[in-house]
Amino acid sequence: MPVSGKEKVFETGQAVVVKHTGSHYLLSRLPEWKPFLAVIKGKLRLDTTTTTNPIAVGDVVEYEDLGGRESVCSIKKILPRKNCIVRRSTNLSRQNHVIAANIDRVFLTITLRDPEVKLQFVDRFLVTCEAYGVPVTILLNKADLYRGEENQGDCLADEDLAQMAAGFIQIYSGAGYQVLETSVKTGYNIDRLRELCKDKVVLFSGQSGVGKSSLVNALDPSLNLKTAEISQAHLQGRHTTTFYQMHPLSCGGFVVDTPGIRGFGLVDFKKEELSNFFPEMLRIEDNCRFAPCTHTHEPGCAVKEAVEKGEISPLRYSSYLAMLEDDGKYREGDE
Repeated sequence: MPVSGKEKVFETGQAVVVKHTGSHYLLSRLPEWKPFLAVIKGKLRLDTTTTTNPIAVGDVVEYEDLGGRESVCSIKKILPRKNCIVRRSTNLSRQNHVIAANIDRVFLTITLRDPEVKLQFVDRFLVTCEAYGVPVTILLNKADLYRGEENQGDCLADEDLAQMAAGFIQIYSGAGYQVLETSVKTGYNIDRLRELCKDKVVLFSGQSGVGKSSLVNALDPSLNLKTAEISQAHLQGRHTTTFYQMHPLSCGGFVVDTPGIRGFGLVDFKKEELSNFFPEMLRIEDNCRFAPCTHTHEPGCAVKEAVEKGEISPLRYSSYLAMLEDDGKYREGDE
């Protein structure tokens, strides 16, 4: 919608992208929640060729309203992002996909079973959060599977699963991440999660079937986001969220619900810098004999020594080595 000399601009301003549906966007002047329709200018679309989506939910944009019967605004500029979550597109594409921008906190939601957690997926996601400056909390959801219906630690529903949960928490809390166990079924830690979301823009992400939409509904039942059962054929979740969309929370703040992710390709990482995005490695790598150190073959490597002593999880270290060997060609499901 270019502006000609005869066209009058009725309104200009800044707003946040709260929904993306194909070529159309919904904007709102947060914290005010009054979404209105907008489209991208042609030049802006052509100038952003490295991503599949030039504008993401959470982006702050400048817009202009030319009036008219349809009253569709035109997005003319994307303002600089404070952070974003971005992954490589699948099918060996060289393009990237921005999941969301300007996020105060990401809740990476995982389950130990139904569906089974994939640690390489978790580690790739966490590395991206570190690299792009996004605070992250890991939600270990469906805790009722091992904590039992009554939420009592001494009444475990599945002792083997409880041991797996303890091991997972030890690995990631030891690496420096906040891990919060949650259960929609029993309400375990939902109030605490609600406090973490209050007055912030938060993102729930993770693989299909881990209960992201159910958690958001538990935070604010008025949202009534669509949920679905696990596919027993492949023990995977069915996609219930089809668009990236922001919702206002009754407790204050906003939440971005995302489609489930089956794989997470890394974007624009130099191999010599990769260990900087593993907090447990970053803390001690200055003690390595050589700098830079890849923590693979060098003698006097503090990271390898920490792995041998059990101070760094061998599973996290294996994920690090797998990322180092990434040839830049990513297929969905590689994890």
